[in-house]
Amino acid sequence: MAATATSAVPDQPLKAQAPFDLSHPPDIEGFTPLTKIKDESFKEKFLRKTKENPFVPIGCLGTAGALMYGLRAFHQGKTRQSQMLMRGRIFAQGFTVVAIIFGIFATALKPKQ
Repeated sequence: MAATATSAVPDQPLKAQAPFDLSHPPDIEGFTPLTKIKDESFKEKFLRKTKENPFVPIGCLGTAGALMYGLRAFHQGKTRQSQMLMRGRIFAQGFTVVAIIFGIFATALKPKQ
């Protein structure tokens, strides 16, 4: 009653096959892949985003300018001018945040091409 061990697979070397070709995306029925958007440099992306919402860079520059002049006035001992510039910085930061939020809503409402 000794059973002999026989393999159901013939003695041929197994070929390792990938389930799909990695050189192109898989073909899925009913699915159309999006075309790849060309890679853009930092400068190109910055210019595109600035054209979409120019108020964000303006607010950032206003914030940075008020901060730098406020710190300079504080270092020189001009406390009143320093306080006014720090309040201006807060206003510029608020303007920037509102510009970002407005840009998000405008982009969400814009129809897709």
